[in-house]
Amino acid sequence: MKYEGRVWKFGDDVDTDFIIPARYCNVSDGALLAKHAFADARPEFASSAAEGDAVVGGRNFGCGSSREHAPIAIKAAGVRVVIAKSFARIFYRNAFNIGLPLLESVEAAEDIRDGDRISVDLVAGRIENRTRGKSYGARPIPPFMERLIREGGLVEYIRKEKLARR
Repeated sequence: MKYEGRVWKFGDDVDTDFIIPARYCNVSDGALLAKHAFADARPEFASSAAEGDAVVGGRNFGCGSSREHAPIAIKAAGVRVVIAKSFARIFYRNAFNIGLPLLESVEAAEDIRDGDRISVDLVAGRIENRTRGKSYGARPIPPFMERLIREGGLVEYIRKEKLARR
């Protein structure tokens, strides 16, 4: 569970409408949502985000409505991890439910810059800033949430558990 990519940096209180504007939430298909991720704030995001990229935010990332569209749009755009000082509770759970890992690190969120290249080791809770030669610790992911990520989200986890019981 290691990722490496470019950073897309955002500030505090990034709400779900900022991530995926409500006018695009009439679908649940990830590929379609990805085309409109951060459409109003960073129009270049959808066409420039690459597999393995990371989103870095400030405090209260994912606040606002409880829609799952926001983490789906981020994940479908190729982002493999979101790092922030803190996350809104519902966004946190929705992200893990769809298999998008989140890491809390005040130090990383403050120091990492837009466009930096980072590598992330989810299990070790380490973030390496390849551009600036720095490393940061992150709050460990709870073991059950780590398992959700490994399985691809809650639906896949439940499906595999049911198969294992047969």
